[in-house]
Amino acid sequence: MNLPPNERVVVNVGCGPLSVNDLPEYFAGWTRLRVDADPSVKPDIVADLTDLSPIADGSADAVWASHCIEHLFEHQVPVALAEFRRVLRPDGFACIMVPDLQTVANYLVADRMHEPLYDSPAGPVTPHDIVFGFGAAIAGGREFMAHRCGFTPTMLQRAFARMTFGEVLLRRRTDRLELVALARVSAAPTDEERQALIHALGL
Repeated sequence: MNLPPNERVVVNVGCGPLSVNDLPEYFAGWTRLRVDADPSVKPDIVADLTDLSPIADGSADAVWASHCIEHLFEHQVPVALAEFRRVLRPDGFACIMVPDLQTVANYLVADRMHEPLYDSPAGPVTPHDIVFGFGAAIAGGREFMAHRCGFTPTMLQRAFARMTFGEVLLRRRTDRLELVALARVSAAPTDEERQALIHALGL
């Protein structure tokens, strides 16, 4: 698939249902390409994160991957990240969000695995859901919602060890129990530009 060369394009991998719009305002006016392995959510492209071959090399300005790479096996994560890198233009970036298992471990140690932590549109979310995948969805037959790997800051950094990104910035969002990696194809020319993008994406 050849994306518009003169438009800014964000590829939303693991996009979920069309009714779910979790992209920051930063992407307003961009062309959005929705990718998901679940055809029932009616994505633009039905594809696994490890194979974005329908998307041409260097045709996207951003890849947004919110809570999806933890559904892969650990050995598949670098494959997915390499696909994100492949589809990005020279000044593009990928934003990857995953559950923060180091923070969630506090609830495990306190034996609070099934205590609801917050309400999502799909229902209450517990530490057990964060570690293993959203139980209600899995019980409903959506077994692909299970988590097959997990991340601490060190493990997320290691996932990028052999990638050819110019820079990778990690952030911990304790209030959301998540880690964020902002990976740029080329390093930001100035710290001001770097901080401006972080702020614009709400990181």
